[in-house]
Amino acid sequence: MLKLLEVNKFYPPHIGGIETLIAQRADYFSHRPDVQVKVLVCQERGHGVRERVGDVEVIRAGSFGTVCSCPVSLDFFRQFRKMAAWADVIEIHTPFPPGDLACLLFAGDKRVVIAWHSDVVRQKKLLAVYRPLLHAFLRRADVIITATPGHIRSSAFLPPFREKCRIIPYPLAREHYHSKPSAPVLHPDDPKACKLLFVGRLVYYKGADVLVRAMRHVRGCELFLCGTGVLEERLRQMAEGLPVHFMGQPDDAMLREMFADCDIFVLPSVENSEAFGIVQQEAMACGKPVINTALPTGVPFVSIHRQTGLTVPPGDVKALARAIQILTDRPGLRHAMGNNARHRVETAFDYETNMRRIFGVLKGES
Repeated sequence: MLKLLEVNKFYPPHIGGIETLIAQRADYFSHRPDVQVKVLVCQERGHGVRERVGDVEVIRAGSFGTVCSCPVSLDFFRQFRKMAAWADVIEIHTPFPPGDLACLLFAGDKRVVIAWHSDVVRQKKLLAVYRPLLHAFLRRADVIITATPGHIRSSAFLPPFREKCRIIPYPLAREHYHSKPSAPVLHPDDPKACKLLFVGRLVYYKGADVLVRAMRHVRGCELFLCGTGVLEERLRQMAEGLPVHFMGQPDDAMLREMFADCDIFVLPSVENSEAFGIVQQEAMACGKPVINTALPTGVPFVSIHRQTGLTVPPGDVKALARAIQILTDRPGLRHAMGNNARHRVETAFDYETNMRRIFGVLKGES
């Protein structure tokens, strides 16, 4: 039996794309008879706990809080040393500098797999100190999993380690998504308006401010902003007088209903911190066309320009408005692109196929 240790900063109910992915992996492996999986993460603040989340054993190391989005935890290193001795394989989800350091100190000769989700983008001062540690960590790793070729091309660190990289798209369990909601959940002021959906944290790199400005140039469409964050108050001020609805942070079931109820999904991200955009997959699984941005990361790999939606330059208000207006005015095009989007999820992002590929890498088969 393979003993697998999954390591990340946090775990649900903490909200985030990587947290969703590690929970997905842990749940999948916990149901395999040939795997025993444990998860090591940190508390956002407070004493450590050990608990079962579904069928998964989760160890949450105690933490003093976060600095530069990273937990400060001495307990994490103590727990890592103990869990690394137990494990056959350690998968570390990055960016998470304490995980890199713990691996270099305590992983010994265990097989180490990096799940590379993004470069460190914004914390420039931290990066100057972190760079030597990261290079040592990348040299130590046996293999690196990335979700798209763009993760490698756009990275400041991965190209020298290209031979170690295995490209496996993030899996999506499409049976949880439907093309129509059980009941309408997005209610525009104009019942005939096209429903445009954004889902994400209201933070600097998501481009929600660009999207709100674009709505000044769009007719026949209303925007539903789903998420919370530090920019919410500013965005509310920007949106005064515009057909923009703030939906807060619904639970997963309601989010799936929103994906099913919208007509167009938009991911207007402006920085490389947006490395993939799982929310694109979720909308595509519901048969919705996607408007995304031409970042050098994996974002335009997920939804393809003129096939499953439209891609515009990041930060370009007028180009974003034009794309929204095109899809608003052409329901036939929306339908065709939405069908293509659903097909892409069924093929490129098939859950079972890609989870098996990940398991093969963890075992050392590829």
